[in-house]
Amino acid sequence: MKHLDGIERLALLGALTAIFGELHPLLDQWAQNSQDAQLKGLYGRHRVYRDGTPVGHGTEDHTGQPTMTAGGLGRLSAARHVASYTAGQLTGTIIATRVLGYRVPAGALLVGAAINATTHAVIDRREPLLWLAKKAGKKGYVDHCTAARVAADGTVSAELSGPPEAP
Repeated sequence: MKHLDGIERLALLGALTAIFGELHPLLDQWAQNSQDAQLKGLYGRHRVYRDGTPVGHGTEDHTGQPTMTAGGLGRLSAARHVASYTAGQLTGTIIATRVLGYRVPAGALLVGAAINATTHAVIDRREPLLWLAKKAGKKGYVDHCTAARVAADGTVSAELSGPPEAP
């Protein structure tokens, strides 16, 4: 990567910030699998089917279908989403920097992608973010942003982790 002066660095930062800001809703709300959006916040040791239905509950016949812990399904759903989200952000970064005539070193790209993926995963798993909000004295804000979720059958539930995401 060529040496950048202060103005070029600020311009590149501004361009990448804009690209990340525009890609975020696309990757979070349109590219994300709907089931991952619904299940990435699951926690617990109770057994669930791949669709998140607790074993022994629901009206669908799950005979012979594999089960896993709710927490395992939540981690799997979050990991799948974060992987596609990070790939999209990384692709956008590479395209933008190349179009602008820059080649960011692979190590810098990978470190940036890892930081982005980690923070996104913490937010999407919800409980770590709620814990942090409580420790930072911001629990009132999170409580104020509680989202109502409407299931396919019309039942409404509250999600205590902030504004809604479109699946």
